[in-house]
Amino acid sequence: MGRVLAIDDEKAILDMLKRALVLFGFYVEVAASGEEGIEKFKNEDFDVVVTDILMPGVDGINVLNYIRKSNRADTPVIGISGTPWLLQNENFDMVLDKPFSIKSLVESVKDIIEKKPAAIPRS
Repeated sequence: MGRVLAIDDEKAILDMLKRALVLFGFYVEVAASGEEGIEKFKNEDFDVVVTDILMPGVDGINVLNYIRKSNRADTPVIGISGTPWLLQNENFDMVLDKPFSIKSLVESVKDIIEKKPAAIPRS
């Protein structure tokens, strides 16, 4: 169905993200920190990145900024946050407020992947 990179420093949330998305047919890679997430993003292609915002070290804003400056800047990024009001001027494709339902997570990922423009073939 699609390739998802899930990034969160809280193991319980990361496990929930992976279990829920895999259950609905997504391939999911996980990263327990922003640094690890950026490394995985560098080495693999993903249809969407789901990242927590507040993490120690490299946070979700730094992950977003890295992606937007990369050669895959059009990769959709969903931010998950307990403080969504802090993200009003950020460049996320979508923000999910914690706590969010499994249904809203899955529907959000599915919607973003379906709306993502197909890559233009290069000759």
